[in-house]
Amino acid sequence: MFPREVISTGSLVLRAPVSDDAEAVVKACTDPVTARFLPLLPDPYELSDAHEYLRQAAAKWDGGGAEFTITENGQYLGAVGLTAPDRWGSVEIGYLVAPWARGKGVASAAARAVTEWAVDRGVHRVELMAEVENVASLKVARKAGFTEEGRRRDAKRLRDGRRTDHITFARLAHDSGEAVEPYLPFFDGGELSDGVVSLTPMEVGDAADFRRMLAEPSVAAYNVGPTGTLEDNERRCRYTGYWWASGQRIELAIRDAATGAFAGHIQLVQIAPVTAQGMVGYSLLPDFRGRGFMTRAVRLLVDWAFAHTALHRIVAGTVVTNAASHAVLERAGFVRESVRRELFPQPDGTRADDIEWVRLRPSTSRKIPISG
Repeated sequence: MFPREVISTGSLVLRAPVSDDAEAVVKACTDPVTARFLPLLPDPYELSDAHEYLRQAAAKWDGGGAEFTITENGQYLGAVGLTAPDRWGSVEIGYLVAPWARGKGVASAAARAVTEWAVDRGVHRVELMAEVENVASLKVARKAGFTEEGRRRDAKRLRDGRRTDHITFARLAHDSGEAVEPYLPFFDGGELSDGVVSLTPMEVGDAADFRRMLAEPSVAAYNVGPTGTLEDNERRCRYTGYWWASGQRIELAIRDAATGAFAGHIQLVQIAPVTAQGMVGYSLLPDFRGRGFMTRAVRLLVDWAFAHTALHRIVAGTVVTNAASHAVLERAGFVRESVRRELFPQPDGTRADDIEWVRLRPSTSRKIPISG
């Protein structure tokens, strides 16, 4: 059983919930983002629900767990809690940050403080689970020193009945607890743009256009792998934030900057921190060809990567007959490096050679230390 103590971390004070928190709890729990990622909350959330939460928080303490209100200068900012330790000394952590306190590092600071407090009181393992689309929570886990351990498929059900995957993290008593810095930081402002094209993270609303693009004959001729169903493409879009936050890949929609229309897709994949190499791949809808969109998109993404990541080499592979793609890469500053014979399977059962292209980090680019 955890002692009912007050935890202080920086400007934050974590204390047991009290009745005066009720109105602030209602405001926090009626926020759409809170409701989206905490589907078991009552809807609508009323004052009586807040008082029930306070009753349950007291019972949680009595049952061996812990529930804290996060405050700063006496103002309610959210909540963080632990389940009671199981027979192996493991607990699960959960948190909520009110909309007026987001973007200030409150959740990561509170999660770190409570985790270290629990470890100091004999807990061996603190587990954290975040929905795959909850990018903010995925970031919190890494900032609080947690290590990703795996994925639970269809682990929980949302309000609309759809099941969703969750990513599991844990921090052990002997872990360093150091924050995990992202290998692929997110774009400042959420997009890259040169005024003609914009690159934004793929969203579920892009799935139909993405599938239509892959089915277009001139794209399908050079695509490796099945097009997939619309559901497959939607699922892919739901994972884009997780892939980015975990440093695995970046999946972007290419948009007409003037209209916001989906024009194509570009990705930075096969990220290898040890060799500081990544690969760029792309496709464009026919309606947007001949306007320099793809060359602009490739330049935007590669220039950003050299300025903001540790990548030193960015490669691209093209079927030997794909002259249009060769021209894009040449205009974007890539040079031919090698030929990989019979790499790409073709619809007729034959295999085509792959020309590999590379663009190296310019010597004038900011040098970023390579993390292991």
